[in-house]
Amino acid sequence: MTAPRLDVDALLADPAIRIVVCCGAGGVGKTTTAAALGLRAAEVHGRRTVVLTIDPARRLAQSMGLTELDNTPRQVKGIAEAGGGELHAMMLDMKRTFDEVVEQHTNPKRAAEIFANPFYQAMSSTFAGTQEYMAMEKLGQLRAGDQWDLIVVDTPPSRSALDFLDAPARLSRFLDGRMLRLLLAPARTGGRSVFSLVTASFGLFSKTVQKVLGAQLLTDLSGFVAALDSMFGGFRQRADQTYRILQDPQTAFLLVAAPERDAIREAAYFAERLVSERMPLAGLVLNRMHHTELAGLSATESEAAADRLDEAGDQPVAADVLRIHAALLRQADREATVAAGFTEAFPSVPATRIAAQPADVHDVDGLRTIGALLA
Repeated sequence: MTAPRLDVDALLADPAIRIVVCCGAGGVGKTTTAAALGLRAAEVHGRRTVVLTIDPARRLAQSMGLTELDNTPRQVKGIAEAGGGELHAMMLDMKRTFDEVVEQHTNPKRAAEIFANPFYQAMSSTFAGTQEYMAMEKLGQLRAGDQWDLIVVDTPPSRSALDFLDAPARLSRFLDGRMLRLLLAPARTGGRSVFSLVTASFGLFSKTVQKVLGAQLLTDLSGFVAALDSMFGGFRQRADQTYRILQDPQTAFLLVAAPERDAIREAAYFAERLVSERMPLAGLVLNRMHHTELAGLSATESEAAADRLDEAGDQPVAADVLRIHAALLRQADREATVAAGFTEAFPSVPATRIAAQPADVHDVDGLRTIGALLA
């Protein structure tokens, strides 16, 4: 079954589309696809566009001619400005984003206390799930500012991107957890520290946790929780709001995959999740597909002709070309069969195919080429 064609230009030109989220397995050209989409939106459709990468790979900066990317959008030079568009790029710095949230929602004295807390220093840099939640915060910031016509998000490989979707729910579970409520009890009742005996049960709890975590770590955790107490409601509210934005028709999810079984399996897994979460799945981008302009000459015919040339002892170069053609046809058939694993499971999802390129994309001209192929 042939999937409907994904009209990328119509998607990028639609003023109602404000966010495009590119997701998929690692190594399938997702970052390049996101950058190419952003470039085409700016050059061809005149949109003020920012590409936000959550993947720590440096390829996006290199392909756009930037020496580095950080938490602040940087304008990409060398793009056609006839349409009035602009292209900016940035890479999520989860600690800097966390710091910005603290600075925005507390007073300077409280912010200084939080920044000095060892538990905050560890959590803001390495704590599991912080990157995904801060990605939600940054996306919410970019969208709320209303500065951008289009935000293109390049997510980490797909299972991590699912963490991106799960961040609000995980945060709510953390904030509503029994341990956190016990840690907050002293601060909310005017106690001096986590070891204040609010109740006999809490005293027993604190002694038990102290044995497991150690007194200093528990003190740091208590101070961190108490300092952030006033911000917790805002965390949950903003995360839920961003989640609703991702479900809104203003957002379009694009799955990026290569014609490999693992990549197609990941794309199907993600598609099922998007459907179940009522996220707007706009289409599938099949990268690095092979094809030939001489499809009328079958692989079997090519190999037979090459054998005849060998037997005649004539035209060895032509025989080699025929065998290369046969191998290319067989590869294209294999890739089409693998890709059908997705298109048959999701027949209503539009798809577009990008031909395999002779070299990696490493500059704006290469991104421009990919953008034209996408469209």
